[in-house]
Amino acid sequence: MSEDSAKQRLMKGTSWEEFCDTLKMAGQTILNENAPDDPLTRAEGFRYLSRITRAAIEAFVEYSDPLAPVLFRPVHETAKMGADNPDNYYQWASVSGKHVYRITGSRGTIHYLGMGTYAGNYGSGGRSAKTGYLEGKSLQIEADGSFEIILSCEKQSGNWLPMEPDTSSLIVRQMFLDRQAETIADLKIERIDGSGKPSQLTPEAIDQGLGSASRLVAGAAAIFANWAKDFQNHTNQLPEFDQNTSLAAHGDPNICYFHSYWKLDKGEALIIEAAPPKCDYWNFQLNNHWMESLDYRHFNIAINKHSASYRDDGSVRIVVADQDPGVDNWIDTNGHMFGTMCFRWVRAEAHPQPKTRVVKVKELDKS
Repeated sequence: MSEDSAKQRLMKGTSWEEFCDTLKMAGQTILNENAPDDPLTRAEGFRYLSRITRAAIEAFVEYSDPLAPVLFRPVHETAKMGADNPDNYYQWASVSGKHVYRITGSRGTIHYLGMGTYAGNYGSGGRSAKTGYLEGKSLQIEADGSFEIILSCEKQSGNWLPMEPDTSSLIVRQMFLDRQAETIADLKIERIDGSGKPSQLTPEAIDQGLGSASRLVAGAAAIFANWAKDFQNHTNQLPEFDQNTSLAAHGDPNICYFHSYWKLDKGEALIIEAAPPKCDYWNFQLNNHWMESLDYRHFNIAINKHSASYRDDGSVRIVVADQDPGVDNWIDTNGHMFGTMCFRWVRAEAHPQPKTRVVKVKELDKS
């Protein structure tokens, strides 16, 4: 769209009206006949839309300029999406395959560090794919813990994170194994093929930004609601999730996901048993219907490789219940009776499917 057309749309209020209309349309995902209609799920649904609207405005209006990128946190304790991992520190920046960037920082002690470049986003239409990936284990790091990474389409010596001409974003995943003992990598990004100064604000930028933000809200809400609907076909089981679908949704290529749905009646518990393979990390977590992780700040809704208690043979038993049954590895449903759930293996030698069964809480073996 030309700048003149964008200016006319902005001056007439069309840009804003379409932004509001698209957000209104996104509300139909929450009201869809296939979605639960209980008050808690409905309330979480509309809060979810408000949260991802906040994240989308930051991504496409406030921090949308690839000439002066900013790493910010779009997903965190009060903005959640797509089975966000409670152990992750997520960062995002707007970049472009037309330019060259440098990330500088110090490695810190966080267990896992991964950086990916991507084309497209939820609701944008067209290609949505990973265009490059670099993980912490591959980094060349100086003696003092510092490092430098170049982001570009042309191959570089040293630490290089590939882009492609249609690359539009950078996603950083920092994953804690022990949040109390580890420190995150301190990262900064800058464009190095120009002055580094930001673009001047234009009507076209705001017209495009509002449109992209509202389409992400509608697109993400629809995508993950459809996933949740499909997961109900294997409720209380944990089958392996399709890797291509995960990558198209900007998932981490080093992770094998087991996404599903859970549903329990009063007095029931879901038992998950697994024999962890050799891997960098694993976790299990509970989410609500909208694929938001439950409140991990105040409730024990997730467990990982470090926090789990193991059996003598190295296997693990996880128990999901609405009250503490007095056993190891209890996961609190946080007032929910159903929702989505996720099990992850990260850089695992094998991907064994966790076994599941539903039992009465009173029948649980306390040993």
